[in-house]
Amino acid sequence: MKAEFINPFLESARNVIEQMVQIKPSTGQLSVKDIQFVDHYVWIQIGMTGQMSGNIVFGLSESVALKIISAMMGGFVITEIDEMGKSAISELSNMISGNASTMLYNQGVQVDITPPRIFHSDLFDSLASGKALAVPLIMDGIGELEIQVLIA
Repeated sequence: MKAEFINPFLESARNVIEQMVQIKPSTGQLSVKDIQFVDHYVWIQIGMTGQMSGNIVFGLSESVALKIISAMMGGFVITEIDEMGKSAISELSNMISGNASTMLYNQGVQVDITPPRIFHSDLFDSLASGKALAVPLIMDGIGELEIQVLIA
């Protein structure tokens, strides 16, 4: 597993979040960690096929998800993650992954991405086990979004 695989996702996430949420996130510490899905989090999984295969998983607490959804919806106060909220947060991860796959293509790595799949840890059905490259994006006043790259 190479750390440079996560860089296009980090760069894309910073750009997309800055555009959609109007906040410039900073990057936390890269780590290799056991895959663990924490309670009261929203997880968005996007699969990759091609020259890189595996999954990208975006994890964020429900409170952070509500703040991001609210910002994406023009600042309206959001109190629960309904179908519209799930759609918004899924689209954010889709935009991040789509831009990252374009960056990878420009580096000579062809990948295709699958549509986002959103779930809560209590509905987790054994997506993966093992280790992932993980980096948190820190958004002042909002919280953290963790990006995990699981490359097969």
